[in-house]
Amino acid sequence: MKNRLLPLAALLASTTSALASSHMDAPLITLDDAANTTDVYAFVSAAPGSGKYLTLGLSVYPFEDPGIGPNKYNFDDRVTYALHVSTGPDLAAGRKTFSYYFRFDTSYKARTTILQSYTGVVQNVDDQAQNLTQTYDVTEIDWRPGPHHGITNLGSGIVPPNNQGRATPFYNQSAGDGPALDGVATAAQLDRYTMQTVTNLSHGFRSWAGQRDDGFYADVGATFDLLSLRNPGKDSQKGFNVHTIVLQVPVARLGGDMQVVGVHATTYRQRVELRSECHDPVQHGHLVQVGRQGNPLFCEAFVAIRDKDAYNRLSPEDDAARFRNYARTPELAALLNALVFAPNPIPGIETNRTDLAGIFIPDLIKCDLSTAPVRLAGGGTAHPTNPDDAGFSRLSIFGGDTVFSPLQNQQIPGGWPNGRRFGDDVFDIGVSAVISDLRVSPPVIRIAGDNVNSNDVAYNKVMPYAATPQNGRVHTHD
Repeated sequence: MKNRLLPLAALLASTTSALASSHMDAPLITLDDAANTTDVYAFVSAAPGSGKYLTLGLSVYPFEDPGIGPNKYNFDDRVTYALHVSTGPDLAAGRKTFSYYFRFDTSYKARTTILQSYTGVVQNVDDQAQNLTQTYDVTEIDWRPGPHHGITNLGSGIVPPNNQGRATPFYNQSAGDGPALDGVATAAQLDRYTMQTVTNLSHGFRSWAGQRDDGFYADVGATFDLLSLRNPGKDSQKGFNVHTIVLQVPVARLGGDMQVVGVHATTYRQRVELRSECHDPVQHGHLVQVGRQGNPLFCEAFVAIRDKDAYNRLSPEDDAARFRNYARTPELAALLNALVFAPNPIPGIETNRTDLAGIFIPDLIKCDLSTAPVRLAGGGTAHPTNPDDAGFSRLSIFGGDTVFSPLQNQQIPGGWPNGRRFGDDVFDIGVSAVISDLRVSPPVIRIAGDNVNSNDVAYNKVMPYAATPQNGRVHTHD
């Protein structure tokens, strides 16, 4: 633990940034899958008793094809994964108030075999059949000046095995010969591997990290084929996995629930320098930021190519000066008018979009902590044992899914852009926001989307919320 804390201690003084967050949103980060953030989540959930959690999620490693071998997709021991929360005046400024860093360590029970991950059927997490095991440490940095400023080790956890199929039967139907199990409504229904790795940390935190189904759904292929949308749409992420980190933060730890907080995620690699006399790499403890993400869609759908890599190396503190115009004058609105709505373009949506700037600048997911725990997605009407919560809509406020905010004394979105839940159809919500006019009262609402309206696997409605990873033996792509 001492060596792992050294790079984080250096962060208290300064953070060095470098080039390189969503699935394929910037040129350089596509070369570094293990550090490539695909999605960030933030929503209010219930804690034991009468408390609340701010539940945070970060997924990395896009387009993991299930069941590859002999080597597997894993968290990278050389990457530091981080979730950040901004409170009070730090929210508008884009500054971090609290940061939560995950560092992973990989070990093998045997290195004299070609069977990297499994030497037999895994009955329980980290048994003799699970040859490759990852563990992780969670560290909090409180950036506030004064007596709270400093580093707290919150504890450690263990990563369950990836879903191979017969080697990991408890993820799947028919002892591994059927598709992955759907999500569940209660913790007691979780599969064995997931249940065994939900971890209680110190100070009331809870964590989980491991492979999950990619919970983002959209027809990305048609979108970037000149916005030639089709009906029905094809889910470009169907059948793929990602690696996901989920952290539940007690709201009391953040200063209580009568506030709006901002959330974003970053990934870092450690700077490596060469000593000229021996040419051995020596790590000096400086963490180099290679990826960043806050709201879905911003970097890939708003920021121009010339600034995409810069976005990933910069802090949200830079967004107002560097990226505000991308939200105020969105090229996406002009493209929609030219390619989708022509010859009858929607007037007034291409310029002076102060409403979009309010969502994306600084690029933090804004989450009102004063609300009740949000409604969650399960599997919809097709899954009677785990349906969506009553009133849940994948379209959030555009589908009538709102929640009362005691802080703001009004109804606000139940999902993104008030936080982001697993199951929020962020593609349709984002496009609907671009073609609507939220600057006037009442707002002018227009709804559009890509005709992909659900995930291919039901979500869990309990920690870790993300769906069971796809079976390497039985899965399909669109």
